[in-house]
Amino acid sequence: MRRGTHRRRGAALLTAAVAVSLAAGCTAGSGAGSRGEADGRAPQPERSHSTTDSGSVLAVKVDNVPAARPQTGLGAADVVYAEPVEAGLSRLMAIYATELPEKVGPVRSARESDLELLRQFDRPTLAFSGAHSKLLPLIDEAPLRAEPPGEESDAYVRDDGRPAPHNLYLRPGRLLPEPAGADALATGFRYGEAPEGGRSVSSRTVRYPSASFGFTWSESADRWLVSMDGAPARTADGGRLAPATVVVQHVNVRESDFRDFRGNNSPYVESVGSGEAEVLRDGRSYDAAWKRGAAADGTSFTTEDGTALNFAEGQVWVVFVDTTKADTTKGGTTQGGTTKAP
Repeated sequence: MRRGTHRRRGAALLTAAVAVSLAAGCTAGSGAGSRGEADGRAPQPERSHSTTDSGSVLAVKVDNVPAARPQTGLGAADVVYAEPVEAGLSRLMAIYATELPEKVGPVRSARESDLELLRQFDRPTLAFSGAHSKLLPLIDEAPLRAEPPGEESDAYVRDDGRPAPHNLYLRPGRLLPEPAGADALATGFRYGEAPEGGRSVSSRTVRYPSASFGFTWSESADRWLVSMDGAPARTADGGRLAPATVVVQHVNVRESDFRDFRGNNSPYVESVGSGEAEVLRDGRSYDAAWKRGAAADGTSFTTEDGTALNFAEGQVWVVFVDTTKADTTKGGTTQGGTTKAP
């Protein structure tokens, strides 16, 4: 069931400096290698996907290293996916359907598994700052509208008050005339009354090798307050990132065919398949099973008896956790593990 009563809230040319900043961004602490990151040029896919803007969700790859925080525009996203990247770090993909903020960023590069994740949407618009040179043909062939920075685009702007490469921002209104609407959120998520059962929890922590996400329940806000690497995660205007539902989704994470210029492999998150998940809503935790039969399908979440598990109305965060590295010991954490508060 698609989201029916979702909330209704309410550039610069790519110069040589931009290319240099992209090159500087590919370190063990910032992301994947690309032709632009390796030799100073900024590779871009051909914009061969002719499609109308109507009905297209906007997906933006958002930087998530400490130098990129606080991010801009995340609070307006309908869904935020957190994914592991090189060197044990994390990156975000923000999905916009019901609202287009004035600005989003910092924008960073795409990954191979993003293409599989985005197949659930009808020709989405993907905003990203670059990609590995061998990945660019795959992006160009994918059923999406690729929108990196380029000489013909005024959708991107640099913030001179921030260090490169963590200073590239998207102006969504320059790509899409209006939000696609809730019907474009073909995620497979269901929204409604909370299921029976569950456990009362005050917080959850999900750890990657070099990054962590914390979610603390706030009764007054009726939301899960986000922390990143142990610090409160705030928006650029000082507000707190606070989704209504958090999903810890256990998936297979394998090596892709791509590496950054330091030799770090780019992880591939397998979002098609099935497995276990934990759904946090209303201050409670629910054990769930997830299933996504094909790349063109959304992901369903069910309780132990097979009943569809409703999410709370509002923003959803999905944190992908590597099944092979999840810790099952009480109170412990390892790479990709979770800490559960009593």
